[in-house]
Order: sequence, then C-alpha cells, then structure tokens
Amino acid sequence: MRRLALVLLALLAAGCGAEQHAAVKGKAVVRCTAGAYQPSATAKVAYAGVAPAGAVAYAKPKPGDAVARFGKVNVNDYPTVFGVVGKVVTRSCKTAWYRVQLPLRPNGATGYVRPWRLQLVPVRARIVVDVSARRLTLYRSGKPFLSSPVAVGAPATPTPTGRFYVNQRLVPTDTAGPFGPGAIGISAFSNVLTGWAQGGPVAIHGTNEPWSIGHPVSNGCIRLPNAVLTRIWPLAVAGTPVIIRA
Repeated sequence: MRRLALVLLALLAAGCGAEQHAAVKGKAVVRCTAGAYQPSATAKVAYAGVAPAGAVAYAKPKPGDAVARFGKVNVNDYPTVFGVVGKVVTRSCKTAWYRVQLPLRPNGATGYVRPWRLQLVPVRARIVVDVSARRLTLYRSGKPFLSSPVAVGAPATPTPTGRFYVNQRLVPTDTAGPFGPGAIGISAFSNVLTGWAQGGPVAIHGTNEPWSIGHPVSNGCIRLPNAVLTRIWPLAVAGTPVIIRA
C-alpha cells in the first residue's frame, strides 16, 4: 500500500510539472520539466537584470529573429538594465532563458535573453501609482513604506497604465528646473506623444511647480514633491517594479 501511494505521488508530481527528486548514490538530484517557465518576482523581492556587455532580446525562448539589440548603455549613457519577470529552465533546473521587460514600445513589451548576458540583482522596493487617486506608494519588502500625492497626466496626455520597471535614473543639470532634483525613468511611453524625443518616455520626477501636485496636469509623467523624491531616490534603484493603475 505504501509503495502504491509513493507511485501515485510521483505520477501526480510529474503530471503537474513539479520538480522531481531522483536518488543518485544517496544524493537527491533535482529535476525540472525542460522548457518549463518559472516566475521570478514575489511580493517582497524582484530582480533587475544588468547587461554589462549589452544583450539581444528574442520574441520566444529560442534563437531566431531578434526583437531588439541593446548596447551596454542606453541613449542617455545609463547602463542597460531589464526587469526580470521569469525564467525558462532546463531538465536539470538550470536557467536557459530569462524573460524580461523591455524599455520599448508597445508598453508592456517583453522578450527573452540568454542568462550569461545578465547579472541579476535583487530589488526590495516596489512602486504603485494610483492615477485616479493621484497617489504614489513605495513598498519595501512587501510593506508600505512611503505614500505621497502626485501630479499625473492631463486628460489629453494621460499617464499610461500597466506594469513597468525603473530603467534609468537621471540627475538634471538644473535641479531647480521642471524635473526637480532627479528623474526616475521607467519603461513606459506616452500613448499620445509618440513624436517626442526618445519616443515620449515617462518618468517619476520632482517639479518646480509644487502647486501641480494632486492634479492631472502633466504630459504623462508622474510628479512628486521634491522632498519626497529625495526620500524615494535611494530606494527606487534600477529594476524596481512600477505598477501604474487607472
């Protein structure tokens, strides 16, 4: 009866695509279903994929036509980084491909990158923006850490919604200008301002118009009070997930 139960459990595990453990000379060997997909991020931690030598992203987890090719730095001379959302594994549970968010149109674009092209870095922060409430909340290890009112896109130039990530952090020459002390660039683009420089990228930044906070007045970017941006800056590192809800 015990042998039958063990056989049934093994069949159930195989049928569900679970990891399998085989005893080899007294040691447990973990086996995976080849080609299986495993999510990477949790509520407490996400992963940034830094590409120190650049990377090629593919539409599917196999060599073929490239979706895009990335150098080691972007157009703003910032190191290339992706938001890692999952991985495709081999039978021995090694990573064959990483599925990553891409800083490209259309919003929400993803692709697959070979693991040897990326250096994974854990990220403990997460940013959630509620456009209708005009509020940003930053989480640390899954818990709310900081919340602030924000300015969002005007009706004619709305803030795009979706799941994005921090792909660059820029300090303007004039920290008293329209971006305040800094701009946290995210992998989102305006759905309206397609002709703007660099395709109309969206950022979370400070402002020289503090009266605008709490109002829908921007070109799609998310404006924070400068004092709040200064607090968020050291926490919202490259690779930080950014979720923008309507």
